[in-house]
Amino acid sequence: MLAGGRKRKGMRAKKGGKGEGGSRLSTALPLALLPAKELLAEPAGGMRSAALRCKITEKAKKSLASLKRENPRVEPTLAIIQAHNDHSIQDINKNFAKEIGLHVIHICLPEGSSKDEIVNEILRLNEDPNVQGLALDLPESLYSSKVLNAVKPEKDVDGLSSVNLGRLVHGDAYNCLVPPTACAVMELLEDLGGKTVLLVGISGAVGAALQCMLQREGAVTVSCQWKAPQLQTKLHHADVVVVGSTKPDDVPVSWIKPGTTIISCSRDLLSEKHNYGAPDHQAAENAVGSLAVAMRMQNMVKTTEQWIQSQQYRKWNLRCLKLQPLSPVPSDIEISRAQSPKAVDVLAKEIGLLTDEIEIYGQTKAKVRLSLLERLKDQPDGKYVLVAGITPTPLGEGKSTVTIGLVQALTAHLNINSFACLRQPSQGPTFGVKGGAAGGGYAQVIPMEEFNLHLTGDIHAITAANNLLAAAIDARILHENTQSDKALYNRLVPVVNGVRGFSAIQLARLRRVGINKTDPGTLTEEEVSRFARLDIDPSTITWQRVVDTNDRFLRKITVGQANTEKGFFRQAQFDIAVASEIMAILALTTSLQDMKERLGKMVVANDKKGEPVTAEDLGVTGALAVLMKDAIKPTLMQTLEGTPVFVHAGPFANIAHGNSSVLADKIALKLVGETGFVVTEAGFGADIGMEKFFNIKCRASGLVPSVVVLVATVRALKMHGGGPNVTAGAPLKKEYTEENLQLVADGCCNLQKQIQIAQLFGVPVVVALNVFKTDSVAEVDLVCKIAKQSGAFDAVPCNHWSAGGGGAVKLAQAVEKAARQKNSFKYLYSLELPIVEKIRIIAQKVYGAQDIELSPAAQSQVDRYTRQGFGNLPICMAKTHLSLSHQPERKGVPTGFILPVSDVRASIGAGFIYPLVGTNLTCSHNLNTSS
Repeated sequence: MLAGGRKRKGMRAKKGGKGEGGSRLSTALPLALLPAKELLAEPAGGMRSAALRCKITEKAKKSLASLKRENPRVEPTLAIIQAHNDHSIQDINKNFAKEIGLHVIHICLPEGSSKDEIVNEILRLNEDPNVQGLALDLPESLYSSKVLNAVKPEKDVDGLSSVNLGRLVHGDAYNCLVPPTACAVMELLEDLGGKTVLLVGISGAVGAALQCMLQREGAVTVSCQWKAPQLQTKLHHADVVVVGSTKPDDVPVSWIKPGTTIISCSRDLLSEKHNYGAPDHQAAENAVGSLAVAMRMQNMVKTTEQWIQSQQYRKWNLRCLKLQPLSPVPSDIEISRAQSPKAVDVLAKEIGLLTDEIEIYGQTKAKVRLSLLERLKDQPDGKYVLVAGITPTPLGEGKSTVTIGLVQALTAHLNINSFACLRQPSQGPTFGVKGGAAGGGYAQVIPMEEFNLHLTGDIHAITAANNLLAAAIDARILHENTQSDKALYNRLVPVVNGVRGFSAIQLARLRRVGINKTDPGTLTEEEVSRFARLDIDPSTITWQRVVDTNDRFLRKITVGQANTEKGFFRQAQFDIAVASEIMAILALTTSLQDMKERLGKMVVANDKKGEPVTAEDLGVTGALAVLMKDAIKPTLMQTLEGTPVFVHAGPFANIAHGNSSVLADKIALKLVGETGFVVTEAGFGADIGMEKFFNIKCRASGLVPSVVVLVATVRALKMHGGGPNVTAGAPLKKEYTEENLQLVADGCCNLQKQIQIAQLFGVPVVVALNVFKTDSVAEVDLVCKIAKQSGAFDAVPCNHWSAGGGGAVKLAQAVEKAARQKNSFKYLYSLELPIVEKIRIIAQKVYGAQDIELSPAAQSQVDRYTRQGFGNLPICMAKTHLSLSHQPERKGVPTGFILPVSDVRASIGAGFIYPLVGTNLTCSHNLNTSS
């Protein structure tokens, strides 16, 4: 069926389109092929054309109105690039667009613009997500294949690109856009079977499209130019003549036989001086113009429909990579380098990302833009799975490996969409004893070295932002100590081009200090001092400089020793970069605006009156946000089996919450679809990382977890059962390499406690036993039996390290079943409770403590934070990960202990209070922790 509504044989469209124009062959018009005069005037011979035009226009109007009702956020927009000074066509387009409810943007380039300038403008509009259609109105000399094919086929409403023409020729009616001039001609013709149609002076895409469409209607087509030999004979035998240029005077009308139908697509108006026939010719000349414009508008309906469909959720078409596991298992780096990863743009397309939603970094990494969340806002989330662990040995028990093995099993072996969301590793642990964090064996993220080193520079951005703020603090103290109020005010609010004005951030500070003025010249001396001076107390500065390296000689430093600092020196320290509050903010933020607000709220010190001083007070919030504008986007990578992974944020689990970003989880939950799975990991044991995941991260995200996967190893259970100490870098004692069922049974108390902790939150638990080659079958069976008896939904041995996803299929099946269970998720405590009571609930219910004991300094800080209005924040306990208690040497399930809280600090921007437990963690975020 053509756009005018009449059905023709051989022109069937593929099914699948929506709305009025979804199942027909859409049409379009290159306005450059239409004369302005022709558009402005139609003689009586065009009455039928006018009726068709009205019918098509009305249909386009109804279709667009329907699309707008169903998609209220969409404003269908046609962009037209013009490169001449005749604006009459522009008026015609505006009138038609207004009639059907279409928004038109005219880009008027100077007359004489080059092809390269035209192409540059086309490429810009191609990438504009707010433009659904693109048309060209250019001088004839600029219509080259280079220009025409620069237009994205899906935006090519004129149907002039080689892609659209090729689809038409191959009969792909649904996916192609046809030149509207050609469709206008076809609408004016009837009963073409067996007739001879002569195309005179018509070439290029329009001529090719016309020939194709005419032949499908059963017509015999002949094409030639006005100067062609035997033109008289061809004209005499033609039943229909379609002309694309003005008839020369030396071609007499008598050459055209009586009764011939004549249609003009000429650029020039054909008046009676250039009449093609006597009154008995069925002339339809001058009738194509406005009909073709209507066809273009109908084409815009189709492009808008297809654009809306492209914005919807797309089913995955994932090609997984094959693994051929070797025995013995090679090193992690050997395994990583032996696999050939997919190009990241291919992976992105396979999982439904649009080309304008990714920013590619090399061949295997890409940033994903947050605009996806808006595009898929109505898409239901998938299932949300948290991987946590029992209290670990210093060697770690393989949570990252289980996370990767699980998603490889779900997607590569069970054909279930899944996404892994991991933290980015710090270079401190990477170059220390712990090593990288890409997983291991045949369950890891690749390329391994790119994952572990630099990635896309997020940690470097955090380092730059953190140290910019640290520099601003010391600089402000120096300037306030060495300048008068007036001089300081003049520096902060300088005269620019004879005018002095407050910035937006300065107006906000004025309001915070109680000054309701906007004219810098009206402040009193007292108000100038109140505005300009922060009066930072250097002894209260909590904001430290950071570096992403284990550099023990920077643990305690003195800053300000240069002569230029005029004797204002103080003791400070370097922390490791991922310990920065900015990292915690990155992990918990939900949008760029939210991140900017959180950055502004960061408390860096107190003033001499004991009130908090924030990054907003220092006026650097905008600068920090600019430095972090790319870091906020998650990084897309892949597993060894080609399944997708998001790597984003990397806060430690002691002074921060130890989880990957909220944004990565939210994007992944949209991409996997309602039946898919997002698997994310919490740092350290369930008592630390999982508790913070539920009480801090889930509060920030509003997401509800479906399942907890609790990772255990026989090795760690033996340690909790009374086995000898496990030391990183030292060989394991024989108790860990030989079967010892009693040690395993005794150590399962820790596993049982961690299952109980998960059950406090009302989430089903699946135990994943990460199997080592030294584990006996009897030990493995014993652990699984005890886990099930202790309330786990299931307990499954896993061999993903040596077998890839195939070794975690049973775990994946167990997780899928557990996700169908009733979920009664709840938080552990109410935020309205006092800070001390929230600490006590965690200590008693999670750690098993008898009670807590706050030092005088800790109690003083609690009182201060409560007075300052921070009492309703969640709690982020800074505690050793090597024991449920505060004493790392106490294994198993310690009881009856008093949990000492030596200090309490606040990350106001990140949004939590963090108590420091014991005496050895006051510098837990310092450079020595990662080693």
